Amino acid sequence: MYHIFDKLESDSMPLLGPNVKALKFWGLILPKAKLQRNFYLLMHLSVTIFTATEYVDIWFIKSDINLLLNNLKITMLATVSVTKVMTFLFWQKHWKNLIQYVNNADLSHRISDNNIKKITIDKYTKYCRRITYLYWALMYTTVIIVMALPIYKYAALPTYRELVENGTASYMQVVSSWVPFNKNTIPGHITASVIQSFASIYGGGWITSFDTNAMVIMVFFKGELELLKIDCADIFGTESNPVSDSIACIRLRNCYKRHVELMKYTRLFDTCLSPIMLLYMFVCSIMLCATAYQITVETSAMQRFLTTEYLIFGVVQLFIYCWHSNDLFYASRQVMNGPYNSIWWNRNKHCKKDIQILIGQFNRTIVFSAGPFTNLTVATFINILKGAYSYYTLLRQSQETAFNK
Repeated sequence: MYHIFDKLESDSMPLLGPNVKALKFWGLILPKAKLQRNFYLLMHLSVTIFTATEYVDIWFIKSDINLLLNNLKITMLATVSVTKVMTFLFWQKHWKNLIQYVNNADLSHRISDNNIKKITIDKYTKYCRRITYLYWALMYTTVIIVMALPIYKYAALPTYRELVENGTASYMQVVSSWVPFNKNTIPGHITASVIQSFASIYGGGWITSFDTNAMVIMVFFKGELELLKIDCADIFGTESNPVSDSIACIRLRNCYKRHVELMKYTRLFDTCLSPIMLLYMFVCSIMLCATAYQITVETSAMQRFLTTEYLIFGVVQLFIYCWHSNDLFYASRQVMNGPYNSIWWNRNKHCKKDIQILIGQFNRTIVFSAGPFTNLTVATFINILKGAYSYYTLLRQSQETAFNK
């Protein structure tokens, strides 16, 4: 594993190395070679068409509430995945600009001799690696579970196996989707399972590469604010080793410029991410509601455990975005303490005036949004969980009422 992790590192991209390589491997950053570019576009198109077949299958299973919910929770997640890829390809120039800004800024900080800055950089780099690899592991654990569940059910449940063999029940699908042939024959089921497994693996690659790249960029934005706060405290040097007014002026201008650039790229990032998060918040409510209902009605302990793991993945996926956006919001409110921590009080009135201007520039909070309706914060995440629980309660009561009748 360590050998694989070392292969993912890049000297030219010490922070974003694994994330950019994942984006290139799954085709979100399109290669320049025409043949490879067309291959990835074809792969994207095939998985997008497969997602459309999941919606088609809803028409055939609408009478079975369990099959319908199982379809909805996966189809909705696939819809978000397709949206992520399509927007990334459409706004590829913006995403490349963001990646280039983050990489250039990160490289410029790593040559610093300031021990506090080195500790901060090392801290957020290790954090980015942990969250990237753990998210990859969680995603592909979910994919493996989704792919293995039909095999497990057929092998471990004799009653279900007998029902399938005598034609009373249908084969369990990896992902509920429509195919132009009979899925209840052995050749048809195997063919459909191969197609569905391919779409699950490729869709998982889409989600992991996009999400971890976005999360690392969000972590960098917070790290940049912390480094900016450290540099602002050192604008005039220390009491024992003050710097001249000319050097202080250069440092002050550099801090001002860095914050202006940071605000520019956080707005660009929010523009690219906001529509996706608006869709995902809507989808997450449905997905969490459907999964929670399936856990309560499922009789098999193993299937209940596997469904719970899927629920955990859905919650974690949204929580990570809300947590890092919330974290960045509070970091942006603290950055103005940097100039106050400098020795501004023993400088002339012109320097004090410049510090006031800098503090005015820093008095701008950063928080990402989900469309024009709400911000990505922990409070928003809690409200989504409350909404999903309300939908679950309503669905549960409606099914109990229908059963009693």
